[in-house]
Amino acid sequence: AGFYSLLFQFSTHRHLKKVRSRKTIPTSKPSFRFLCLCISLSLPPAMSLFGLGRNQRTFRPKKSAPSGSKGAQLRKHIDATLGSGNLREAVKLPTGEDLNEWLAVNTVDFFNQVNLLFGTLTEFCTDENCPTMTAGPKYEYRWADGEKIKKPIEVSAPKYVELLMDWIEGQLDNESIFPQRLGAPFPPNFKDVVKTIFKRLFRVYAHIYHSHFQKIVSLKEEAHLNTCFKHFILFTCEFGLIDRKELAPLQELIDSIIVPY
Repeated sequence: AGFYSLLFQFSTHRHLKKVRSRKTIPTSKPSFRFLCLCISLSLPPAMSLFGLGRNQRTFRPKKSAPSGSKGAQLRKHIDATLGSGNLREAVKLPTGEDLNEWLAVNTVDFFNQVNLLFGTLTEFCTDENCPTMTAGPKYEYRWADGEKIKKPIEVSAPKYVELLMDWIEGQLDNESIFPQRLGAPFPPNFKDVVKTIFKRLFRVYAHIYHSHFQKIVSLKEEAHLNTCFKHFILFTCEFGLIDRKELAPLQELIDSIIVPY
């Protein structure tokens, strides 16, 4: 059966409510923003998924879909389909909707999910514990953004994720890539940008599973992680966003989610 085949023996259905709400969060008071996120994820405000209450300094405000796009309407669809408990249906492009709009709103949501998941692990994922960004003994990831850092450099896992989240946030805030106005066109290379975002978000999941899964099990939060990853992978496979070779660090786990790929 192997290690990965055991991961999804844990129940995930009871955690679906934790990933449903995707509402605009007021930005005037950071503490209120944190409380709203806890409510939207069905979390007690005094604690977090994996101890977020101890690491509020690492919390990033949730990003919302562009106000002028169809994001709000599509998010209602996401909420409704996730609530049904059928993740395979939840990832499908709604009838009559634009593919780029669907990719955009889901990219924001998956950014938020991974951002939150990793933010709760900063107590355990440190420069000392994770001096390089790895996914097991065979895979190491180096950072380059093609602009400020063109030649890949070796950084610690937390530094890699910090640079990644800053880079993704920059892409999401760039109106020439993620349009803010209703009817504004997406760039011709939009899907390529989305694919790069998803490829790099996958690396965070790969690091979490290989380096921190036992800690998550000890905190009894593996079901939520598994649900988030299953949702991420089903969406990725539905739209061909990550090359198979990039999925190798978690291929056995992925095969237990969707076969064939």
